[in-house]
Amino acid sequence: MIIKIGFDIQFEVPAPTPMILMLYVHPSRQADLRGEEKITVEPNIPLTDFTDLYGNRCARLLAPAGNIRFSLETLIEDSGQPDTKHPDAIQHAIEDLPNDTLPFLLTSRYCEVDKLSDIAWKLFGDTAPGWSRAQAINTWVHKHITFGYPFADSSKSAFDVYNDSRGVCRDYSHLAIAFCRCMNIPARYTTGYMGDIGVPVVLPMDFSGWYEVYLGGRWHTFDARHDIPRIGRIVMARGRDAADVALTTNFGRATLKKFFIISDEIS
Repeated sequence: MIIKIGFDIQFEVPAPTPMILMLYVHPSRQADLRGEEKITVEPNIPLTDFTDLYGNRCARLLAPAGNIRFSLETLIEDSGQPDTKHPDAIQHAIEDLPNDTLPFLLTSRYCEVDKLSDIAWKLFGDTAPGWSRAQAINTWVHKHITFGYPFADSSKSAFDVYNDSRGVCRDYSHLAIAFCRCMNIPARYTTGYMGDIGVPVVLPMDFSGWYEVYLGGRWHTFDARHDIPRIGRIVMARGRDAADVALTTNFGRATLKKFFIISDEIS
């Protein structure tokens, strides 16, 4: 399957403003690209690429005062297969986990393990460790949170979502991640493209947030917002939570003027 991906994002900045962009496809998917992945900047400002602490490909620039536009359109090959399930995947004892998974057991900006631990053990303590427990968490969050764009709040944490029971895709993921970590399952936040392939089309298109858990010696995709396997996920960045994977970060005031995302299957 070939998927056309891209974006057209525009800001207005009142003064020269340093910015960080996390708008590239993740290095793990670079080999699948079937076209050039070049961010066009208007006005023509040079980008400096770098790799962050979590292996995400990023760029930085100094945006001049006025309007600035970032755009990209390219093609990527995908298997066309839905997310895989591995019901036999085991949960590792903490002492057996690889060192690089340990940060994904700890409290982070939006995932308060300390505040939610007792709640998690009451809800999921009787579930079987491993895939069954991770799936139970995913399904519980899916059923107990109401989705709606008006519920979006950049300051909302997993504990807030648990108490409010409303949110957007990142909120579903933060709560599920926090619950997994409470139950000693490493979990990390993932953002990227996920078009409406194989499901009813919902417009406008947006980037999506889901999460991954470490079971049976590898990372597995979970999505509490949908709780069903989806087709065509294209990872852009991974981190402890959404604070680590902001697609644009501005060090100064910036007003969003346009936000258009493409993620469409090509015949």
